[in-house]
Amino acid sequence: IAIPERGLGSFVGPLHLGLTLTGTEISGFRSRETFLFICHELRPHLQRTTTHYRKPLSVENRVAVALWRLSTNTEYRTISHLFGIGISTVCIITREVVHAIVQVLMPKFIKVPQGNVLRDIVNGFRDKWGFPQCVGAIDGTHVPMIAPRKTKADFYNRMGYYSVLLQAVVDHKLQFWDINVGWPGKVHDARVFANSSLFRKGPSVIGDPFAEGQGLTRAEQQYNYRLSRARMCVECAFGRPKARRRCLLKRNDHSTNTVIAACCTLHNICESRGEALEPNLIDDNDNEMEIANT
Repeated sequence: IAIPERGLGSFVGPLHLGLTLTGTEISGFRSRETFLFICHELRPHLQRTTTHYRKPLSVENRVAVALWRLSTNTEYRTISHLFGIGISTVCIITREVVHAIVQVLMPKFIKVPQGNVLRDIVNGFRDKWGFPQCVGAIDGTHVPMIAPRKTKADFYNRMGYYSVLLQAVVDHKLQFWDINVGWPGKVHDARVFANSSLFRKGPSVIGDPFAEGQGLTRAEQQYNYRLSRARMCVECAFGRPKARRRCLLKRNDHSTNTVIAACCTLHNICESRGEALEPNLIDDNDNEMEIANT
């Protein structure tokens, strides 16, 4: 008995989309190999059993659906038409893939550096920016969201929109090795840091410089200069996942914290595998952020 492929209809988009095209408009990856790597890692957790009635969507198609959603923030209805599957199926698949990325891949790609990796990071900050004995740069960024009705005021940030905070530490290669997601946008960065597990570990990470103004010694001015150069890496790191995953630029009510963690994980995968990021995506990132916050 021939069992029909589920959800493909007359459109071969998902398979073609996932395995043939390599543009960033498809899944945020430049190479087919990285897409297949994600599928391979998640296969044991996303593979579904074939029944007597129909074949399930392949792992490749499931991952492609979720990545399309994360990369474009396209409405579920549009993705439903594009992939030839139901709207509810798009929602379920996106949720399953996002959770699988966080549960399976995040522990592998976002973790506190040790041994030779830690030594390479310290050497990287010293060699690139002349800042010794540093293991990372820390900062926070706001991710737009649809605030819960009962606590909307807590999520209204000083820039005039609702958001959750992402605090992250990055290395000299712009990869996250610690993230803290979920604090309401109204909360100050210092409070987020003081309540994080990272605060209790106490490594040397780059934060804010000495306050500008009169009275700084020459040594303090030199320190500020080197620190400012070194901490630029965390600002650059925030911009790259936002450029690849447009869902981080627009208000979203779909398990926001989990989505952010998944996008950070995908960012590290891209960076560790040498995935290039087109400069125009960074420019579009800035423009879309301005629109999203109006």
